Amino acid sequence: MNTIQAIIIAIIEGITEFLPVSSTGHMILASSYFGIEHDDFTKLFTIVIQLGAILSVVVLYFKRFFQSFDFYFKLLVAFIPAVVFGLLFSKKIDALLESPLTVAVSLLIGGLILLKVDDWFANSEEVQSSNEISYLQAFKIGLFQCLAMVPGVSRSGASIVGGMSQKLSRTTAAEFSFFLAVPTMLGATAKKCYDYYKEGLVLTDDQINILIIGNIVAFIVALIAIKSFIGFLTKHGFKVFGYYRIIAGIVLLAIHFFIHPLTVI
Repeated sequence: MNTIQAIIIAIIEGITEFLPVSSTGHMILASSYFGIEHDDFTKLFTIVIQLGAILSVVVLYFKRFFQSFDFYFKLLVAFIPAVVFGLLFSKKIDALLESPLTVAVSLLIGGLILLKVDDWFANSEEVQSSNEISYLQAFKIGLFQCLAMVPGVSRSGASIVGGMSQKLSRTTAAEFSFFLAVPTMLGATAKKCYDYYKEGLVLTDDQINILIIGNIVAFIVALIAIKSFIGFLTKHGFKVFGYYRIIAGIVLLAIHFFIHPLTVI
């Protein structure tokens, strides 16, 4: 992976991190397109770069993020399922990061679900603020987030749908999903870095520079994308993203079965 490729992938990450289209899935596909070898560093980059985008939440929602200890405990409760599932299935999750075909199938299935989400929960919006979320609701949202360990599912999409299933408004569900992303990606980044060094691998100066540049670019792009998404979601709902996922999934499956198998080079 060179610097230009890292910047392009970081832009993709910044744009897609908070959209229900799967940022990890798009990064895997971009890496495949560029012919980037899916080695240990590429896997590390795919996880760590998301932290840069996620930190935009802390900047944009600074006052609300640092609101109360009760709020932090709710985030912790919602974060616990990801810790448990991540530790139990880390090797299987790592293997899935090498599968563009998994991304294609997940995009298609997720798209079909997003087409119906607004109808399913049209009359169930009772929670209008993250302060009103109960611990049980937070835990259930955390369970939904675990679905995103499959590339292509979308962490934000899964947790937002999980929030709406718990009678959160679209906006509240989206914002809680953003807040939950902070401990989730901090934990994922720490775990991935620990595993990297535990295997005796050491980052070169070029790789460190690529990680720094990637995180900065993802952070800046995400600052713009997150506000735009909230406004769009409030007005239009999920159907546009559902159609996008379905089209993308069908195109990728057609490429795989009729033109060339989807593989990471």
